[in-house]
Amino acid sequence: MIPDRPWADTILDAAVEAAHRGDLAAGASALVASRGDPEVRSLRVEALSRALMGSSRAVEALVAYDQGNPDLWLWLGRARLEEAWELKPDVRARAVQADRLRIFHGAMERARQPLLTAAALAPGDPVPWEGLMWLALGLDRPRADKDSVWYECTRRWSTLYPAAVARMITLSPGWGGTGQEMLDFARAAASRAPEGSPLPALVPLAHFENVASDRTPMSRGGWFAFDVQREIVAAAGQWSERRLGGPHPRSIEAHNAFGAAFYLADLRRPARGHLARTAGRFSRLPWSHLGDPGQHYRRACARLNLASG
Repeated sequence: MIPDRPWADTILDAAVEAAHRGDLAAGASALVASRGDPEVRSLRVEALSRALMGSSRAVEALVAYDQGNPDLWLWLGRARLEEAWELKPDVRARAVQADRLRIFHGAMERARQPLLTAAALAPGDPVPWEGLMWLALGLDRPRADKDSVWYECTRRWSTLYPAAVARMITLSPGWGGTGQEMLDFARAAASRAPEGSPLPALVPLAHFENVASDRTPMSRGGWFAFDVQREIVAAAGQWSERRLGGPHPRSIEAHNAFGAAFYLADLRRPARGHLARTAGRFSRLPWSHLGDPGQHYRRACARLNLASG
């Protein structure tokens, strides 16, 4: 099992391992190479930022020597964003954690200027705007602000998968939206997905969000009604991995989404088919809705007689 690395990108694997050792050169090179491919770029900056959790000052040092580099500003902004999310207080305890909420918001704000600088240095790049979407979500900005950054992102790249995930969560009941609005968005995105795009995986992800909004993590039984299962089956049928240039960078995440949904619905054959394609690499979503992602991923693979590593 390979935790928190849901990708098939050997360059990124090597860069993440180097970043864990404190060597940022490979990560910087990986980001340079991603210019012009927002899907790859978004995945790489997200993964590299998580690899530096608590060590964003290392990127600050690089930025100080190369202040015109949009890759480094993007990395710094996203690294600060990931660090801030780790400080987020439990929603149910916000009333008694006002001080921690203030610290969380302060940490979030530190990500704003680097992301805006990255956007200014690379005006056509949607990835800084994806980061600003997560920032607006974390700061619980007014809906108009959230809509604005979503617009800026989509006008640069209309089908950026992680931005669509951020938008879906923005519209979810857990973040002030409604289940219907979120599901309508997921269905529309899936229906317009270009060939090879994993956007149809938004459908099972939206149903996970909808169910989890008023339930605690639970066992396999009772997650999805029959009509929901049928919709997820149909969404899976909309997605083909055939894509010019090879599989989409987020394909493994999509296989996790469909595999988890089918597993919970006791649809063993499609669950096996999708989880077999994850190659032991699980993603946080949707497994975190069940509890510990690695534990539940491993359990699903074991029950389906798949080796999870």
